[in-house]
Amino acid sequence: MRMLVRHMLVVGCGLAAFAGCGGDAAPEGKPLAADAATIVAASSVAMGEVTSVRFDLRRSGAAIFIDEFDSLALEKIVGRFSAPTSVDAALTVTVDGSLKTTLGAVAIDGTVWLSNPVTGRFETLPPGYDIDPSTFFDPDSGWRPLLSDLQDVALIGEESRGGKRYHVRGVAPAERMEIVTAGLVRDQDVTVDFWMKRDTGLITAAEFSTTFDGKVTDWVLELSDYGKAFTIKAPDTGG
Repeated sequence: MRMLVRHMLVVGCGLAAFAGCGGDAAPEGKPLAADAATIVAASSVAMGEVTSVRFDLRRSGAAIFIDEFDSLALEKIVGRFSAPTSVDAALTVTVDGSLKTTLGAVAIDGTVWLSNPVTGRFETLPPGYDIDPSTFFDPDSGWRPLLSDLQDVALIGEESRGGKRYHVRGVAPAERMEIVTAGLVRDQDVTVDFWMKRDTGLITAAEFSTTFDGKVTDWVLELSDYGKAFTIKAPDTGG
């Protein structure tokens, strides 16, 4: 199964857009009404106020490869997003099924750098790769409309996950998932579980599964440091 780096950053950064304003330690205000439609509507509005977030995306199940040779299998991505278009991330990958290593990725205003797995040096993205994280946060076609278009939305309950959270589940239509994952998910509706702050609807965690060639991959995303000031700089590409 083939997967380019773009797809990995789409999933990690795109889901990270769920985190908007309000720090982790900020006192929680009055909870939203315990109603799935009310919570999801508030969450959709909050997505238009994205400022910055730290994200941690982990994969289990079927391997997902980030190179055209099916050599680098993704294990996890840890990264930061700063509005409007800056992202940096560390990708943990397994090389040829045995050796684990870490790759760096930086995207600023449409320019993308990736660390070479052999030399460790950052290089502008070579031909054959396509990454533009700025599209993940498009308010007209990204995650905000996905929330608005969730189907079969249900409030599972109130749970403890980094604090008291609303646990909401919904089915994301195939056409929305294809947009926000840049083609990673095609022709399949996807059930997504969200854990949301009770006062704003901002999402602090999400879990979902995708299927490729009949094999299931499970994804777990954790979000933190909402609204924190991150300085994301272009990497040094010198010798």
